[in-house]
Amino acid sequence: MQRVNSIFMPRPAALLLAFLFLGALDASAQATSPGPPSQPATREVVDEMGRTVRIPLSPSRIVSLAPSLTETIYALGLQDRLVGDTDFCDYPVEAQKKPKVGGIINPNLEEIASLHPDLVLATKSINRLDTVRALDILGIPSYATTDSHSVAEIISSTQKLADVLGAPEAGKSLGDELRSRLAALQTKLAAVPPRRVLFIVWTEPLISTGQHTFIADVLRKAGAASIVESSQDWPQMSLEEVVRLQPDYLVFASSHSEAAARDFDALAARPGWRILDAVRNRRYAVISDAVNRPAPRIVSAIEELARQLHPEVFQVSPSPDKEPAPANAASSSPPGPAHFSFTHTICSSSLESSCAH
Repeated sequence: MQRVNSIFMPRPAALLLAFLFLGALDASAQATSPGPPSQPATREVVDEMGRTVRIPLSPSRIVSLAPSLTETIYALGLQDRLVGDTDFCDYPVEAQKKPKVGGIINPNLEEIASLHPDLVLATKSINRLDTVRALDILGIPSYATTDSHSVAEIISSTQKLADVLGAPEAGKSLGDELRSRLAALQTKLAAVPPRRVLFIVWTEPLISTGQHTFIADVLRKAGAASIVESSQDWPQMSLEEVVRLQPDYLVFASSHSEAAARDFDALAARPGWRILDAVRNRRYAVISDAVNRPAPRIVSAIEELARQLHPEVFQVSPSPDKEPAPANAASSSPPGPAHFSFTHTICSSSLESSCAH
């Protein structure tokens, strides 16, 4: 090359050509050699507990530590990103097939780490702060939600979660749908007075729901008013007090309406309960256990309860060519709940603080 350079070109030009040639070889080597893997883009968000956490822009491997969060992920259509959930995450049925990480209170941290999640979802009401701290030590990002005290807060939290998961459009679409259904229901119920009800969380001891829980808001939106005025979330009631207040209806949450009917018959056989007009006249309503979970499915529970408490609002007008039923026609069966098919067991306990979320 030196001889060629001296014959055909001046020395400065030859040096320039050599540098260009070597630079091209170096660039080619860099292009073919493997470099370090690129890190996913992240962002900082503030979760509902006020913690500032760094999470992926669009998490692709999610572990849920609460049944309500699992339901919300499915409602948003993001179930393909869910790589694990708890033993209590049983709705929808497909959620039962996801890898399990143990219970809600004490999930298996080793099992969570083995799933290589880029985000773990928790909720303040039933997951322990120690679990969140342990995830931080392991370098696993987590996002926590807090208690909702109204249906509006449940919908808002759903949309916030959709934003966190990088799916704001899905969150907005779902939120708009739920609000539209609630607005249509309120229009139907506007002309009817609310039913006075006792929502029974537990029978021994008798526990109901206070005025500041999302279940109380569910009752209001279904055209009902709780007879319980307590400021406690889950007040214990005496049967004497219930008899004095005489609710129009008793309301139960159950995964199967047939089982609830048997429970009602057993309750009616207990001393003192027959004094209630609602028991003597078999005025009770059974709604899905979905009412115990702050997730999008709660709107369906509201609609079902409204149908049972105010059936006259939902009656279809007879066609012009059909004779209307006589006004004094007697019913062939005593008044009772409308029977709906609830095929999914939601929770082993009716208490919201234990596993309803």
